[in-house]
Amino acid sequence: MIFETRDGAELRAQLCRLREARVDGSVIRIDTLCGRLTLPTTYRLSRFVADPAYEPDHDHFDR
Repeated sequence: MIFETRDGAELRAQLCRLREARVDGSVIRIDTLCGRLTLPTTYRLSRFVADPAYEPDHDHFDR
């Protein structure tokens, strides 16, 4: 996660800053966490990070 806010204007401003920094938009994920009645809605920006060294543990699939 690179940014989190409850303010939609702050979210848009952060997205503009990322564009100005030439961050590839295809690696940015925007989540809207809907709070419903008890919690306020939160916006979260994340960046996808590929880890080529990661190898999933396949042992648990063989059980």
